[in-house]
Formats: sequence, C-alpha cells, structure tokens
Amino acid sequence: MMLLMILFSACHEIEEWANDPRGNFDALWTIIDEHYCFFAEKNVDWDEVYVRYSCKVSDKMTGEELFAVCSDMLNELRDGHTNLAAPFDVSYYRAWWSDYPQNFDRRLIRQYYFNFNYLTAAGMDYGILPENVGYMYYGSFSSTIGEGNLDYILSYFSTCDGLIVDVRDNGGGDMTNVGTLVSRFIGQRTLAGYISHKTGPGHDDFSEPYAYYYDPAPQGRVMWGKPVVVLTNRSTFSAANNFVSVMKQLPGVTIVGATTGGGSGMPYSSELPCGWSVRMSACSVLDASGNTTEQGIDPTEGCAVDMDPLSAVDGRDTMLDFAVNILTR
Repeated sequence: MMLLMILFSACHEIEEWANDPRGNFDALWTIIDEHYCFFAEKNVDWDEVYVRYSCKVSDKMTGEELFAVCSDMLNELRDGHTNLAAPFDVSYYRAWWSDYPQNFDRRLIRQYYFNFNYLTAAGMDYGILPENVGYMYYGSFSSTIGEGNLDYILSYFSTCDGLIVDVRDNGGGDMTNVGTLVSRFIGQRTLAGYISHKTGPGHDDFSEPYAYYYDPAPQGRVMWGKPVVVLTNRSTFSAANNFVSVMKQLPGVTIVGATTGGGSGMPYSSELPCGWSVRMSACSVLDASGNTTEQGIDPTEGCAVDMDPLSAVDGRDTMLDFAVNILTR
C-alpha cells in the first residue's frame, strides 16, 4: 500500500480534451504552449495567438475547416519544423524559403560544368572542375554517407587545390551524417555546439546548455586539409544548417552564398484526440559560441552572393563561380 501511494503521488495529472473542434484546437494550442522552444527567438505571444484563433473555432465546422484554422495558427511560429498531419493534408510553413531566391539549378551544373560527366556515390554528385577544384553536391543528409565512399571521393580530389561542398537545397536529414562528413575536416576533437532541452511546461523552462563534440575520422581514413568553400542558399535547412554552423568555425573554410534557412530545433511529436499528429521544435541547438541558429547562418563576411538569372541562362552559376575564384585566387 505504501509503495502504491508513492507511485500514485509521483504521477502528474494528464489533461484530457474532448474529440470535437474545440477540444482538438485547445489540445493543439496547449501541446505547443508546453513543448515549443522558440517563442522568445520568434517573438511570438502565444496567448495572444490563442485569442485571435480561438474565436474562429465552432462546433459545426468540418475537419478540413478546423485543419485550416490550426494550420494558420501554427504558421504564426514561422517554423519549417512545425507541422500538423491529418489523413488529407500536412501543414507546412513555406515562407521561410519561398520568399527568397532559389539560387540553385542542379541540371545547370551537371550540364554546363561537367557535360554530364560527373560521378555519384553516397547521395553525392562529384567531379573535378577545369580550375582543378574538387566539387561535390550533397542534396540530403538523409542519404547515408559511407566511410569508404568518403575515402574514395576525397582521394579522387587529392591533386585538387581546394574543395567546394555544395549543400544548396539540402533540407536536412540525419545528424549522424553531419558528424561523419565534418570528421574529415578536423584534426582534433571539436566543439560543435550546445543543446538545451525543455525541463517543464513554461516557456522559459530549459536546461543549462550542454556541449556536444565531433571527433576526427578514425585513423587510416582519408582526411582533407586544403581550403574548403561551403555553398549555401535559403533552402539549406535543419541538419544542413547545423553542418554549415560547424564548418563555419573551422580554419580554412569559407561559407559562400545566401543565409541558410535555419531550422535548428530538434523535433517533438504528439497527437490530438482526433488522431492528427503534430510535430514541433522542442529542443534548441546552439552554435559553438552559444548562439541560436534558428534564423539561419550568414555567409562569411564579403561572401554573400546570389545566382544571377541572366548568367544562368548562359549556363553560368555565379555562386559556384564565386566559390571557384576564392579557391584559385
């Protein structure tokens, strides 16, 4: 009996909501209120948001109508990691990238820079440009990077004067692949950043940031010690954003292009009474200086450049050309 009393006293009360429009709306608002981690960074008054959107909810509305209201409310967070998923749709905040130039044309590079004579391995297109600069495009950190693949690619570039790592339009993926790639550019254990997680339902209930590190690749692996340019655009997001954050602090690395799309929050998932699932940023990842990268990472000073549409018509990627000039000047 004493043991049961201790167990019951340790349990916290779980709030329940009715499976109707009001109950599902309130459940969504509360889940975000208790778990979302970027209210301060986004300068969002979540209580005020509730007042504005709550009055749009009625018992007679359809599921599609409720979904539209809930989606609009989530868009107030301006967060590409925050989604509501129903059987008929998934909400997604697109303005973090749609309001900016795309700045990337994969076919342009394949056709005009390599005449389609490029190599592909581990989700990467790669080849040597005429200026004796290695180029590799990594389109998604969801593509697993094999250690053997990296050994071969970097060995292939061994006579090059520099290397361009293009992560434009890379929407993220597995953070493990970030560590695998970064490990080829560092000679010692390197502070990658800090993680701060929620410790309670309050907007300011966070743990003290704790450091995380990346180690060099194991002995015997091929390393890269020559100059590197990382090419970015607004659609460089999530794990790719983290990769740029880490690479920017390394000596001999230049970030070229446009400010990345951010997306530094690690996700948390929950479910509404009606079965719709909700995902949100619930754990903040900071850079090595302890700064948030949720709003994106700027290029190295003096290295902000866009793709010129007129030059693109003539088969020139002005961002890639800028990167080549840095490595050959």
